[in-house]
Amino acid sequence: MNPMICAGCGVWTDEPRVLADGAGTVLACVSCGHREPFRRLPLFALTGPSGTGKTTVGRLLVDRLRDRCVVVEQDLLWVGALRDPSGDSAAFRRTWLRLAASVAQNGRPVVLCGTVAPPQFETWPERVLFSDIHYLALTCAPEVLRARLRDRPAWRGWDDGRIEEMLGFNDWVRATAERTSPPMRLLDTTQAPVAATADVVARWVRSLLPR
Repeated sequence: MNPMICAGCGVWTDEPRVLADGAGTVLACVSCGHREPFRRLPLFALTGPSGTGKTTVGRLLVDRLRDRCVVVEQDLLWVGALRDPSGDSAAFRRTWLRLAASVAQNGRPVVLCGTVAPPQFETWPERVLFSDIHYLALTCAPEVLRARLRDRPAWRGWDDGRIEEMLGFNDWVRATAERTSPPMRLLDTTQAPVAATADVVARWVRSLLPR
């Protein structure tokens, strides 16, 4: 389902409205008043700089969380806007929020693996589609991150400029995680085995799932 289109009158809205209705929540049309049941579940953002292990850990989470969540990789909808300052990165973020909310209507919240920070999700109208967005940021020591990015295949395009930019983001995450709204939890992957990191992330997700 598309939470931006009313099932009653077919009108598109850029600002969805979710209301409490008895014991549950409903998606309410601002044009005709139509209401339909809507699962307002949490969204789990496994974030952090490129090279910290999000994609690799995400592959392991599919099995670890298969009974409760849907694990997806942000780069499935990769667009040039994330690299091109003239691109529309807002459309990319909002599309992911809409897609995650739509997937959640099947009864399982989404674990989204990709580089994102609270300011890139929390400010959009689609934020109302989720009960909470929880952020867990993978980080690692700068020298290790630099080595990991330099070792990536050439098609990924990790030149010195992009690497330094990502190192700056790594520093920002580590310095501001407790002050973002909501705060991000940090998990250092400098020396941790991938399977151990996946276990920690899985436990984090399960501890925050609705009962």
